[in-house]
Amino acid sequence: MSHEKLLDRARDELFSHVHRCGVLQAAEDDQRHWMDETIDYIGERYPDLSDSDLRSLHEIGIRFCKPAIAHGTAKATAVEEVVEDAAVN
Repeated sequence: MSHEKLLDRARDELFSHVHRCGVLQAAEDDQRHWMDETIDYIGERYPDLSDSDLRSLHEIGIRFCKPAIAHGTAKATAVEEVVEDAAVN
């Protein structure tokens, strides 16, 4: 298997773990701890990945845990209020 495909497979597995484990709702410190442990696990599952690959996966994973549009937070509520105000006016 090519290195690119191996890295893609590891990334897809990481995203799958993120979704299954509910880490998106965790506090930032807990997300980082979870990501550290999960990247260690990914490194064991994919021993051909370099330390640089694993660091890259860690960064991607952390960014993935912080979506541009927050889930159920004040930002979402603010958007809903703007939409409601526009509908009323």
